[in-house]
Amino acid sequence: MRHQKSTFKLSRTTAQRQALFRSQVRSLVLHERITTTVPKAKAVKPIAEQLITLGKRAQAALQAGETPESKAKAVHLRRQAYAFLPDHEVVQKVFGELAPRFKDRPGGYVRLLKLGYRPGDAAPIAMLQLVD
Repeated sequence: MRHQKSTFKLSRTTAQRQALFRSQVRSLVLHERITTTVPKAKAVKPIAEQLITLGKRAQAALQAGETPESKAKAVHLRRQAYAFLPDHEVVQKVFGELAPRFKDRPGGYVRLLKLGYRPGDAAPIAMLQLVD
């Protein structure tokens, strides 16, 4: 039994699962809305929120002052984002556009809306979208 196991395996190997999560998060950040199955959406949502939180923390560090420590912290947070998602366009959007947009929001940047069932295989479908 899988009591108190927090990961979603989604019947994939670790590498396949990480690739899936990276591509889903990338699409969510770039398009601000994706449609996928409910289990995938539930797995991707916390990862996307953590990425946006990295951007918010970097912005807060830079606003605290122009000290070398704050700049180093901002660079460190940006490198953490690149470690998960090595895509310049996505990281730039998270740190430059999404972090200021969610500056005053204490969390819950991604909304999960259930849409029904897919016609082909009756899989439950959900839409992930960034909150306005």
